[in-house]
Amino acid sequence: MNDTRRAGIRSTRRTAQAAMTISLAALAIQPAFAEAAAADADADAIVVNGQKDTVQSPKYTQPLLNTPQTIQIIKKDLFIQQGATTLTEALRNSPGIGTFYAGENGNTSTGDAVYMRGFDTSSSIFVDGIRDLGSISRDVFNTDQIEVEKGPAGTDNGRTAPTGAINMVSKQAKVGNAISGLVAAGVDGQKRATVDINQSLGDMPGAAFRLNAMWQDSDVPGRDHVRNRRIGVAPSIGLGLDGPTQAHLNLLYIKQDNVPDGFVPTIGLPYWAPQPGLEQLAGHPVDPENFYGTRSDHDHVTAQMATLIVAHDFSDAVRLTNSIRWGRTKENYLLTSFMSTGGTADAPMGGNITWTDVDDLSTYTMARSNPNVKDQSNEILTDQLNLRAEFATGGIRHSLSIGAEATRERQHTHAVTVSGTQPAANLYHPDWNEGTQSVARNGAGSRGQTDTISAYAFDTVKFFDEKLQVTGGVRVDHFDTDYFANALCNNGTGRSGVPCGSAPLGTIVTTADLKVKDTLFNWKLGAVYKPVKNASLYVNYALSQQPPGGANFALSTSTTSLDNPNLKPQKAKTIEAGAKWSTLGKKLVVNLAVFRTTVTNEINTQIVDDAGNPTQTGKKRIEGIELSATGNITERWAVTAGYSHLKTRVEEGAPVTSDGSPNLTYTPDDAVTTWTTYTLPFGLTVGGGVRYTSNLHRGTDGAVNTPVKTKSWAVLDALLSYPLGEHVLLRLNAYNLFDKKYVAGINKSGYRYTPGTPRTFLFSGDFQF
Repeated sequence: MNDTRRAGIRSTRRTAQAAMTISLAALAIQPAFAEAAAADADADAIVVNGQKDTVQSPKYTQPLLNTPQTIQIIKKDLFIQQGATTLTEALRNSPGIGTFYAGENGNTSTGDAVYMRGFDTSSSIFVDGIRDLGSISRDVFNTDQIEVEKGPAGTDNGRTAPTGAINMVSKQAKVGNAISGLVAAGVDGQKRATVDINQSLGDMPGAAFRLNAMWQDSDVPGRDHVRNRRIGVAPSIGLGLDGPTQAHLNLLYIKQDNVPDGFVPTIGLPYWAPQPGLEQLAGHPVDPENFYGTRSDHDHVTAQMATLIVAHDFSDAVRLTNSIRWGRTKENYLLTSFMSTGGTADAPMGGNITWTDVDDLSTYTMARSNPNVKDQSNEILTDQLNLRAEFATGGIRHSLSIGAEATRERQHTHAVTVSGTQPAANLYHPDWNEGTQSVARNGAGSRGQTDTISAYAFDTVKFFDEKLQVTGGVRVDHFDTDYFANALCNNGTGRSGVPCGSAPLGTIVTTADLKVKDTLFNWKLGAVYKPVKNASLYVNYALSQQPPGGANFALSTSTTSLDNPNLKPQKAKTIEAGAKWSTLGKKLVVNLAVFRTTVTNEINTQIVDDAGNPTQTGKKRIEGIELSATGNITERWAVTAGYSHLKTRVEEGAPVTSDGSPNLTYTPDDAVTTWTTYTLPFGLTVGGGVRYTSNLHRGTDGAVNTPVKTKSWAVLDALLSYPLGEHVLLRLNAYNLFDKKYVAGINKSGYRYTPGTPRTFLFSGDFQF
């Protein structure tokens, strides 16, 4: 029997043992709990447009008003109204979160490259509380709400980014009959249609079927040739929905056939200065619509997911839930990208930019010698068991949530060889018809696997007639990560150099065979004081950890990489205090939070050990304040608004920004997001909002004269909608109404940037029966 099979059997046994233990515990305590009155959590829930703000995870036992942490819920009604179709578009409703990072040096970022409070959060995206793997763009057609959990989330989810996690809550079958959907078209070639059908099964009481489907074939506004083409289908079956035992089987299939975006050069932008030999380009930025790739470029994605959720209510106070998920994502990606390096007057930018007439800008060309490729699959298999109970001990009430999880995650990357040459692209008028490329697997690659066994417990204890509530949680994760990689040897030097030793050139040789295992202990503790029933004052302290290989399943022998198995996990500690106030009849909630996050065990190249290697004495700190208001001011007037101010700095270690400032990269100091709508008496709804992001500092490397930061920007979006009877709603969305040109993201070297979306319009029709 091989090691993989033995590990799988051990994992299954541990899961079964944990399930049996918790189930027996539930049966043992159920009679006592059945006599206790269930907590009335709905009494403190916020109602916005008839919907309650509650978090899906059973680990949060209290309504948001009584939760000592910054958690934002973005509901589907809001992002549908705004015309958002992807996770990153919907996250515009949370201040300071965005895809500000455009890749490292020659590599271009893909998918949901989300930054939050100073750190990359792309590996901390969850669907229904289960990690969603793959650097892909996620559609929201099957999403009920998006939950943004800010601050360390390790106690809730295990290994995560230092500053939070994002959870997408899926639609699933429910009792009742309804049909809804939309058809949308934009002036820049956007086309999309969705449908949502829910049907009770009449011959099976408590049973229902739901089907969500999506089709899209859209150009990207303001970008030549970039395209998002995808289809999706998500059926769901619910059984026993009106009884003590409920079961949901949720399936998801998405296929994408996109043309990826390699972005555009920063030549001529603010903070850019010409390198020797490029003085003629000063004041002449390229057209932000330019596409520097070729017709060979593609991004093919297939995502599959199957989830079985079974829940049993032993009483009104005790609920046992078990979730099993299998998911797989495959991505095949080719992007013809450009990478420029410092040069001389005779060979500017390393010879990547040339010309035939120095005074004629139309003769300047730029090399496209850096193909970005990815042939990767991610797979997850997990079982999550949770017991949630409400009970009283004397005059003290408890809200308990305990559970166990067993998870196996795999990533397999195939190494490929790119054939074909790409002629240089005209700098100001590139032609994507020039050049062809072919990609073939060469037999090498890498594979990483992480097995995790977890146990956790949360409890909220209520004192003094519930005016004081104390919430605590602990989580233990035992993980085991294996990583293997090989490559074609070339005896080269630099980044791609692979020594051959005594083997012939082109031989596949092992480059990494590493493993790491450890046990992580995360915890959090918070207190809530309620001076009045509709207000809360709180303080919270939490710890989160990210072990080597925790973000990408790839281990490294580099002494400057946090993925080195000999290093300690990265730790994040956050203290947060704030106030939450529910007003206007529970229709509007106002939040204020101040926080400090300290991230330790970072790499510090300024302090080395006896062998001359960097040490883990690095420290980063994020301090900030966040304000938000969500809900209805009147029956006709709805508002969502948020502001964040961050002060980030490297406390110990070398600067990470190109301008040498102590700030963290790709993080705006100030960010604002607002959205408001007002419905007039005759049915017309008018609305809109402002989005503002202050400047971003890019990373540091050997690039010279490229922008060290981006300028701040603000855009105005607008909305008009009008109902045609009871079942149809017509809507017009306008984005960037004043056609502001801005830099939405920048890469580490500053040679490439993401242009902001120009002014564009989207027409849509919603229907509901």
